[in-house]
Amino acid sequence: MRSVFLRTRKMLGITVIPLVIGLVIAAGAPTWAATGAQSPKSPPQPDAKSSSAESTYRNPPSPICSTPTSTAANVNTDCEPGVGIHNETAIAVNPKNPLNIIGSANDYQLKVSSGGSILETVFSRAHVSFDGGKTWTTYPVRFNGYKFTGDPSIAFDAQGTAYLTTLADGGNNTPDVVVASSSDGGRTWSTPVVVAAGKGSFSGRSVFNDHPVLAAWGNGNVIVTWIKYVIGNQAASLVTVPLVDAVSHDGGQTWSGVNDISGSAPFCTGLAAGHSCDQTWGNAPAVSPAGDVVVSFYDTYLYAPDGSTNLGRNTHMAVRVNPQTGALADGPHLIGLAYDGIVEGDFPVSIDGRQTLQDSEFRLLMQGNTAADPTNRRHFAVVWFDDRNAPLPVDPDPYKAVTNSDIIVSQSFDGGVTWTAPAAIAQPGDQFMPWAAYDAAGRLRVGYFDRSYDAANHKYGYTLATESTPGSLTFSRQQVTTALSDPTRDDRWFAATVNPSFPFATRFVGDYSGIATTPDHVAAYWTDMRETACLDRCGAAENTYFASVP
Repeated sequence: MRSVFLRTRKMLGITVIPLVIGLVIAAGAPTWAATGAQSPKSPPQPDAKSSSAESTYRNPPSPICSTPTSTAANVNTDCEPGVGIHNETAIAVNPKNPLNIIGSANDYQLKVSSGGSILETVFSRAHVSFDGGKTWTTYPVRFNGYKFTGDPSIAFDAQGTAYLTTLADGGNNTPDVVVASSSDGGRTWSTPVVVAAGKGSFSGRSVFNDHPVLAAWGNGNVIVTWIKYVIGNQAASLVTVPLVDAVSHDGGQTWSGVNDISGSAPFCTGLAAGHSCDQTWGNAPAVSPAGDVVVSFYDTYLYAPDGSTNLGRNTHMAVRVNPQTGALADGPHLIGLAYDGIVEGDFPVSIDGRQTLQDSEFRLLMQGNTAADPTNRRHFAVVWFDDRNAPLPVDPDPYKAVTNSDIIVSQSFDGGVTWTAPAAIAQPGDQFMPWAAYDAAGRLRVGYFDRSYDAANHKYGYTLATESTPGSLTFSRQQVTTALSDPTRDDRWFAATVNPSFPFATRFVGDYSGIATTPDHVAAYWTDMRETACLDRCGAAENTYFASVP
């Protein structure tokens, strides 16, 4: 219920988040620069082929477009004509060809129809590079029969086959989990296969799938994990919210049944039963070099009635699953407590009733991911972020609160059974939305949004933390971004003015970022707001930016 569809369902009650676009300004030729130039994109020319304009984005040519080749430190990977929105980035590197990189995101397409109205679609694209991130070509994935997609995740198996999973919704707001594959580095994609279907409808009992994340290994082995919301006869009535998975061993063509893998434990407060771990979120699988599968997630003792967020603090935990069947093998095993509750006063609360940061309105989900060490089959790490180092409790008003969110790390040396005490990568200001990966030397690398570059704790950059020695959990840090982004004011998308000192604060920048490792670099991929977008009014854009970092 945290995805683009639930934002829809619980926050605004329409098909996708309204963008407060108002009247359409005159259409003009799009302008764009791969180096991050500030000149804004303009709306595309009206679509003469269709009054609804769907022909432009539902069935585009392949490839759709390519960026100019750029050696800039930061590169915008989007080239699709017209004004678009891009957030929730995922990235993977081909182990057979490290110059082949695939990124994806929530790609919103805005199109002016011949009648002057605006069509908004959300179809995640494959942003593909074959030169290490200097040039990006956008390829479509044919989501035939669906109207929207969201929450993409990407992985390569050891043989160089790519897999992309996402939610796909046909219009009833109960999305399916689908997976497509590519055997040519992302140029062409198979018809997405339904791994799990949503059920029911918005107004009644339903199964709402959310946040699929995949990992792949060997030759054609894939696991997808996601959160399964079972909703009662009313839209704000949760029956159970377990973590589930499915596996494939034929390159994503066929899939196992759905396995409930969150289990039960004395430290869980359940919905379906007293100690069921079924108030879950933040799932992330990782696979060791030997094919051992560990999945981390977190579980709260108190969900909001509509499932939109945790009211009480989360507990992070991990399970081990059978790589052949996907069934729960053992666990959940305790990792540690997250300081992320509204009840406990860990974070201020946004206009939408969600955790946020000081002087901000964008929502937070305290998720990160799980990483497997390629040099040690029993070594895993989990990252997330929380506000444990803030002066707690914080004021619930974001414009009075002082937050100090930090990246939190824990590791296991016995295959995910026991975990070290969660430790913060302590920095001034707020750090959030981390993603971790091990490099070839067994050092943990963590990418995240970072407000320490701004004394006011408003603007963020993107940072890469690198472990000094394997297993030490001591880190050096380097700034990846060459310009900062300000989500607190003057934003074009998802904007609200709650405090007049912070006009047009964005309410959404996505819920995660992404990194992946090559033999000698880290591929970083994040939502960047340095550019300007104009549609009715101008403001900060949301784009997918890439950097290759030693």
